[in-house]
Amino acid sequence: MPVDPDVKTLATGRNFGALAYHRSDGSIANHVMWVDADDDHLLVNTEVHRGKFTAMTKNPEVTITIWDSENPYHYAEVTGRVVDTDDGDAARAHIDALSQRYEGTDYANPIQSRRVIVKIEPTRQRVQ
Repeated sequence: MPVDPDVKTLATGRNFGALAYHRSDGSIANHVMWVDADDDHLLVNTEVHRGKFTAMTKNPEVTITIWDSENPYHYAEVTGRVVDTDDGDAARAHIDALSQRYEGTDYANPIQSRRVIVKIEPTRQRVQ
């Protein structure tokens, strides 16, 4: 299913998302993150050593809620499945692009392992 145009507008703006995923013990975790989208996927960027990445590789079912930074009552909720990852040079370029969008500078935090783009294919989308 392609990303709904209204979802893509929220995901490619300067809006935060909350990524919910299943930990290995079955509990649910939720992280506020920078988000992005292409025509077919929601995108998040993390590092390969992080628990959220490990958890998403074991159980790819996730939900992301993205809220409008100017009106939090305008939001998108997307349930989907991790279908691909990219931990190559594109992932480093992507985190710099996200940092430019959200912070106005290239990504300055130390990278402890490798950056990875996580591609999430929507299975359900709702915009409020």
